[in-house]
Amino acid sequence: MRTGRPKAMLTISSDERTHLLAITRSRSLPAALTLRAKIVLACEREPSNAVVATRLGVGPHTIGKWRKRFIADRIEGLYDEMRSGRPRTVEDEAVAELITKTLARKPKAATHWSVRAIAKETGITKSTVHRLFQLFGLQPHRTRSFKLSTDPFFVEKLRDVVGLYLNPPDKAVVLCVDEKSQIQALERTQPMLPMGFGYIEGVTHDYQRHGTTTLFAALNVLNGAVIAQCKPRHRHQEFLAFLRHIETNVPAQLDVHLVVDNYATHKHPKVRAWLARRPRWHIHFTPTYASWLNQVERFFALITQRAIRRGSFDSTADLVQKIDHFIRAHNANSCPFVWTATADSILQKLARLCQRISGTEH
Repeated sequence: MRTGRPKAMLTISSDERTHLLAITRSRSLPAALTLRAKIVLACEREPSNAVVATRLGVGPHTIGKWRKRFIADRIEGLYDEMRSGRPRTVEDEAVAELITKTLARKPKAATHWSVRAIAKETGITKSTVHRLFQLFGLQPHRTRSFKLSTDPFFVEKLRDVVGLYLNPPDKAVVLCVDEKSQIQALERTQPMLPMGFGYIEGVTHDYQRHGTTTLFAALNVLNGAVIAQCKPRHRHQEFLAFLRHIETNVPAQLDVHLVVDNYATHKHPKVRAWLARRPRWHIHFTPTYASWLNQVERFFALITQRAIRRGSFDSTADLVQKIDHFIRAHNANSCPFVWTATADSILQKLARLCQRISGTEH
């Protein structure tokens, strides 16, 4: 009776067993490595490669290969060896020239390099240029807009508003207030094509206008709920009416801290007089060109994305009705936007930006 060649003895230490078990339970490691760890653990209890192969659904030669690899190299032997691959065709000097030219120079009669233009300029294939752009994170075709505040009291206003977010006062409600003006009631000229398997929702590029509305909103920083009204115009009269609406919706025992931008309506003499007659109201202005400090802007982006931009409205009343419906659903499951940035961290980021622009921190 033939018994075959004797199998090499496989023993696993406690530390190796812990490591192998961790590999088998991981969901982020490659499936091949997980299988090899299972093979080694099974081989410790079973000397027959055929039995282990049947149990794990692989060939006996695979079991024998990883049994021998583990005995020889332990856990390190389960990982794939480095492969030489094809030799490089682009030298470091050519790569450096490509990156320098992309960052420091501009093409003739154009504002930025494209993959094909820089490939033609440097003699590197466009596929290699594309791969190098991805490797170094270069995106010449994209831009990002910014605007530095020119407010002389920028630091003071920044610390004031951020302090409200990170450490709100006791027995008070902090409301971020603003208006989203000129929301158009646009009706698509043809019905939308529904989304399906393999294609996205389709809408016509043209539409009919049925008027506009202005959304006045006050976001409660504590719980994310929104007090809102839609009005046909955007004047201090409408803003005062909205403040009265807030007054009726905030408990009388709480102070009210408003975070608003520098729009002229918010500084109208009648608005200032109305606030002066109510000592529980406190107004906090964001710096100029710093609307990103007002958290209600994030809510405006949310309602635009989910309810307005892709909607079709046959009248202004229909638009207002759907805005109100979205706000009711939002308030039923509201959650706050978590503000984590401190005033110092924002100032440090601005200092880095200024240094990139002018080479100084001023």
